[in-house]
Amino acid sequence: MGSGGRATERNNSSDEAVKRAPSSKPPFTLGDIKKAIPPHCFNRSLLRSSSYLFVDLFFSFLFYYIAATYIIPLQTPLSYVAWPVYWILQGSVQMGLWVIGHECGHQAFSDYPWLNDTIGYCLHTGMLAPYFSWKYSHRRHHSNTASLENDESFVPKKKSNVNSFAKLLNTPPGRLIRLVILCTIGWLLYVCFNVSGRKYEKFANHFDPKSPIYSDRERLQILLTDVGLVVTSYGLYKVAMAQGFTWLVLVYFAPLVIVYGFLVVITWLHHTHRSLPHYDSTEWNWLRGALSTIDRDYGVLNTVLHHITDTHVAHHLFFTIPHYNAMEATKAIKPILGEYYQFDDTPIIKAMWREATECFFVEADEGDNNSGVYWFNNKM
Repeated sequence: MGSGGRATERNNSSDEAVKRAPSSKPPFTLGDIKKAIPPHCFNRSLLRSSSYLFVDLFFSFLFYYIAATYIIPLQTPLSYVAWPVYWILQGSVQMGLWVIGHECGHQAFSDYPWLNDTIGYCLHTGMLAPYFSWKYSHRRHHSNTASLENDESFVPKKKSNVNSFAKLLNTPPGRLIRLVILCTIGWLLYVCFNVSGRKYEKFANHFDPKSPIYSDRERLQILLTDVGLVVTSYGLYKVAMAQGFTWLVLVYFAPLVIVYGFLVVITWLHHTHRSLPHYDSTEWNWLRGALSTIDRDYGVLNTVLHHITDTHVAHHLFFTIPHYNAMEATKAIKPILGEYYQFDDTPIIKAMWREATECFFVEADEGDNNSGVYWFNNKM
């Protein structure tokens, strides 16, 4: 851990101590943080943003061409090596495209909202993602981060709500199953069935315009999202009829599994760590919630993924800062945030297993008068 906190807790799975982030009211305001950031970091350059988009599209189409032209004809065992390499490379580049679409949803791509939404809609729909649907649920996540009642994604269970079946998942085989699901169909479970999302009084998903996630003024755009997905699905069906379903799986769908594995893991790890507090309605406010996230180090992938990985704290504070200014903004806010800034450079695979082990539910500290603050734990 590269940051501090107001309390230290012994880690249940090792002798390493976990230093918690401060959970009290910060001694600074959002305005104080903003003043520390050079003003140019907030500037959105259409030309510069477009250059990143072009580079990602270039490599994505290049990898498609290589796969269709050179890998398809390969015989075994060479094909067993070439396909996974292609999937990883293509999935990584397309995750970069996803991040650009995500920036469009935050209006961080350019100064033109209509252009942002057009590009974001095309990018996400081409990857079978519900652009407007996720844009609005993700906006609510930013508005309610770390709130146990109102956050939209990866809302942890309180210890009192963990049932007997869930306890079976708090074992080594159970953790492995959870991680496999997380990395493969976790995204589908969330957008289709709201798994790990905020609890609503009725069934919620990202495709129903009448879903309780959305307000009346947003429902038309949810329908537009659905239309785009239907059109894209029909186009993929025609490709499958022309090239074969196996061809489509190898060239198109397999890299998407990598994309959505990245997306779910990155989001989960940004908000899951023993140092991070969660709050109920008696203690939560926007700034405390926005600070309850952590930057991670994905090595060379930090650049490929446009630094969504290692500038997430700054992103939660100022989500219209474009990714190419986020590193400078992060460096500028660290002295202001002090111990409120959290960073973990643990290798990602190790961090995934550790967080799956240690962060099974949240509970308030025993005897803590500040009972509206909850911390991750796994000791039943």
